[in-house]
Amino acid sequence: MMPTGKTMEAALNELRQAISSLENAVDMRVERQREQGEIEGEVRRVHADRSRLAQELDQAEFRANRLEEVNREVSRRLVTAMETIRAVLDR
Repeated sequence: MMPTGKTMEAALNELRQAISSLENAVDMRVERQREQGEIEGEVRRVHADRSRLAQELDQAEFRANRLEEVNREVSRRLVTAMETIRAVLDR
C-alpha cells in the first residue's frame, strides 16, 4: 500500500486535472455559444437584407413596368403626331 501522503497527493492531482478538464470544457462551450450567437445574428441580418432587397426589386419592377407603359403611350402619340404632320404637309 501507498503511504497516505502519496495517496492524498495523487487524489489531489487527479482532482486538479478533472477541474482543469472541466474548465476547458466550459470555456469551449462558452466559445461555441458565442460563435453560434454571432452566426444567428448574421443569419438574421442576411434575412433582413434579403427582405429589403426583395422589396426594392418589387418596387423597381413596378417602376420598370410603369415606364414601359408610358414609353408605349409616348410612342403612340409620336406616331399620331407624325401622321398628322405628314397629312398637313401632303395637302
